[in-house]
Amino acid sequence: MPQESNSTSRVDRALPRRWPELPVVLAFIALAGALWAFGWIANEVVQGGGHGVDLRIMLLLRNPDDRMDPIGPRWFEEMARDLTALGSVGVLVLITALVAGFLLLARRRAAALLVTSCLGGGWLLTMALKRGFDRPRPDLLPHGTTVFTASFPSGHAAMSAIVYLTLGAMLARLQPTRALRVYIMSAAVSLTLLIGTSRVYLAVHWPSDVVAGWTIGAAWALACWLVMRTLQRRGQVETVASEDKR
Repeated sequence: MPQESNSTSRVDRALPRRWPELPVVLAFIALAGALWAFGWIANEVVQGGGHGVDLRIMLLLRNPDDRMDPIGPRWFEEMARDLTALGSVGVLVLITALVAGFLLLARRRAAALLVTSCLGGGWLLTMALKRGFDRPRPDLLPHGTTVFTASFPSGHAAMSAIVYLTLGAMLARLQPTRALRVYIMSAAVSLTLLIGTSRVYLAVHWPSDVVAGWTIGAAWALACWLVMRTLQRRGQVETVASEDKR
């Protein structure tokens, strides 16, 4: 068993040396795919396509005997509100401020500025897209929570992808094993998916709003990761794990 473990670790270390730019290539492919997916969904929304699919999915999440009532017990509906709050502006601003404060205290000023700029820029992008498309919220069912902005793309889905995927990628880079890195990124992806799904369950977004939010959010998070990786390799942004030489 020890020999097998040592062999596996040697293979894991050999892969980056053999294809050092493989993560970047894969990230660019994923970025292009996410942008294409967002463009396709946006075109469908502008052309009025896909509304029937949106409607069918939303109705599947409602009680057949009472369309005003989401499926599941009351506690499940309350749990959906708890989940959706994790993608709210207040929670995400608090998380961003805490991370920026940590980086500043750790004397990673450039990293703090870059992370704050990435997350703030993602919010501005999402708001600009909402204003540009100006899609009305679903009105066939009562909203399960209060809403203030337009529907497309979902701000909760986009911003949860931007914040949790960006911070997850940053934290994953500090881990010594692949299992830990996979666990952290899986947790970030799962949280993003749960938040977006809760928006459809609470009838505040069409499913296409949420999928579009996921794609544009993931694309922005990937772009930020590529920028951060490039600047860190050039020494213009500190790595979070680097030792303080002062």
